[in-house]
Amino acid sequence: MGDYAWLKAENPPSWADKALINRDYRESDVALQTPLELMGFVHIEAGFDNQQPWREIDWLEQHCSLPFRSVAFTELALSAEKFAWHIEQLCQRPSVSGVRHILDEQAETLLNDPKTIGHFSVLQEHNLSFDAQLSLVDSAAVSGLINMLQHTPALRVIIDHGGWPPTYNDKEQWQCWADNLKRLALYPQVAIKLSGWEMSNRNWTVDDIKPVLELCLKLFSNRRVMLASNFPLCTWSYSLQELWLNYTQLLGEDASLVARLSSENAATWYKFNQI
Repeated sequence: MGDYAWLKAENPPSWADKALINRDYRESDVALQTPLELMGFVHIEAGFDNQQPWREIDWLEQHCSLPFRSVAFTELALSAEKFAWHIEQLCQRPSVSGVRHILDEQAETLLNDPKTIGHFSVLQEHNLSFDAQLSLVDSAAVSGLINMLQHTPALRVIIDHGGWPPTYNDKEQWQCWADNLKRLALYPQVAIKLSGWEMSNRNWTVDDIKPVLELCLKLFSNRRVMLASNFPLCTWSYSLQELWLNYTQLLGEDASLVARLSSENAATWYKFNQI
């Protein structure tokens, strides 16, 4: 019922296994089995209809029964008037806790555009968060994001996919990522969400992601770090059940840490308390 232009074979991204996830998904597809328990979920926009992003939210609110929050699409290049109108439409949907615009290659341009400060101010006024998907190796983009944070100190910003951490063996890129991570960690309204490992390595292991998690915990504390799935893309590497079992293996026997990183922090940052 959606557009999903990015999933069409003729459109980028050109992933050889893209067809594997080009199918319908419903709430039942995110079920977990013992010893895991699904408390709820956060749905991050998936390009259902970027012209009318509330249509994706309407579908979710009609078809989902579990506790959930939704992060809607927003277009940062919109005029101030149209952006504000889009946000007003989204705020009429009770599941919406925030918005996302995939920054990536456009990050430096968009985050250094004065118009974006106005858009972030609108989000701050409506108590919405912003999911920022960008590479933290892009220092100019990180500087732009920090400028935005200084203008909107009450806006919650969640860094998606760990800011695309490079491999630990690439010392130069790793150090750049780590330095920019440290810059962002100084702002208490910023959290980091770790997921999307399969995007750079379909065969990732727990050992590959351990140094990323350890540094994030060191810089952000266990209150501002979340583990996430990126479902259904994660299924290129592991089933959803296997993914969360990998995470619990990584965290060990510290039950309080497992609870915070797998559910409690997400409940706080995505405002499940308003359900």
